[in-house]
Amino acid sequence: MTATIDTAVLTAWILRFRDVIAEKQEWLTELDSAVGDADHGANMAGGMQAAAEKAQEGGAATADELLKAVGMTLVSSVGGASGPLYGTFFLRMGMAAGAVSQLDASALAAALRAGLDGVVARGKAEPGDKTMFDSMAPAVDALEAALADGASIAEATEAAATAAGTGRDATVPLVARKGRSSYLGERSAGHLDPGAASTALLFDALAAAIADASR
Repeated sequence: MTATIDTAVLTAWILRFRDVIAEKQEWLTELDSAVGDADHGANMAGGMQAAAEKAQEGGAATADELLKAVGMTLVSSVGGASGPLYGTFFLRMGMAAGAVSQLDASALAAALRAGLDGVVARGKAEPGDKTMFDSMAPAVDALEAALADGASIAEATEAAATAAGTGRDATVPLVARKGRSSYLGERSAGHLDPGAASTALLFDALAAAIADASR
């Protein structure tokens, strides 16, 4: 079972996220049509295709180089709020990871925490605002808690994915306080937040990429 992940695993994560976003594009658009501009699926699919192409260009020998390239691509190619938020997540991850070719569990956790902090700084989201934060924060918390309990990197990312899904589902009854869905006021309750939905897919992809590398 792998104790570290390298740029190949990080690239596999990006490609898996691209694939699952493409697969779920219509669902994400349907979710966004209820509370937003109905463009989250298309925006994310286009952005992740561009990011995956950037990741596959090769060249990136270090985690920071790869993650920053992905982040910059998302910032420049995804419309709406998703590009700046996901872009900032990957940019901050890259900055925290540094110029290394391997990340151990604690380094991955620190990079993910930095990514989450970047999303908070950019979007000013708080718990219960009905945003991607409500999926991302529980995921990062769960990963850190699992590692503190002695879990492997694969087990910790699986715990993160589970927590992300739970956080996503918990957005349904919430009244949005941030983003375009907040314009709906009370009518935003009863709908799954599209940003939280795509964030859960992000952590599913991470767990799957690391599980594959651990086999």
